[in-house]
Amino acid sequence: MNILLVEDEVELADGIAHLLKKARYNVDTVYDGEQGYIYGLSNRYDVIVLDIMLPKLNGFEVIRRLREEKVTTPILVLSALGQTGDKVRGLDLGADDYLAKPFQSEELLSRIKALLRRKTDVINENIIKFGDLALNASSYELLCNNKSIKVSLKESEILMYFLSRPNFVVTKDELIIKVWGYDSEAEYNNIEVYISFLRKKLQFLGSTVSISTVRGAGYKLEA
Repeated sequence: MNILLVEDEVELADGIAHLLKKARYNVDTVYDGEQGYIYGLSNRYDVIVLDIMLPKLNGFEVIRRLREEKVTTPILVLSALGQTGDKVRGLDLGADDYLAKPFQSEELLSRIKALLRRKTDVINENIIKFGDLALNASSYELLCNNKSIKVSLKESEILMYFLSRPNFVVTKDELIIKVWGYDSEAEYNNIEVYISFLRKKLQFLGSTVSISTVRGAGYKLEA
């Protein structure tokens, strides 16, 4: 899962990014509102964590512009502006949650998990289902028909991305950015290898879920 962090205090931003990476999220960090808006327009993130008091473009304006552009990525506002009026303004503009600074690391991670759960069919905190298939993102297990098989971290991340948008075409570029990150040197053959691994595991489980190739476009998770 990919998170965009928009925070102008470099030391704080580095600390939050480190926390999120330890929790196995891919994180892109930018330090002003203008860059936050530009990156947010890509629609490649699962959650945006956004400060309000930013140079070039404040967080309220970033939210307003992204929502006007029909960007639906969940936005968690993280700001020292903790007054009720500020929270109401942020939520009215289209933010999904608002956490005042200072905050506890555990609460930040919990709020992010809650936003991610809204995007997927989640049975509990760690299990995502589609068709007859279930992925336990905590134990890295695929389950189907009373059988299970282990998957690697990268296989789990690829599947989680597919499971968040079943029946939609996913391009190889999307997968590289979502799973490996913007600055990765991963290539298309890396994707092809992992897709091959996953197909073999789905076949082993006897699942009705499959990863089909859409010629010239990418892949699609179908049941």
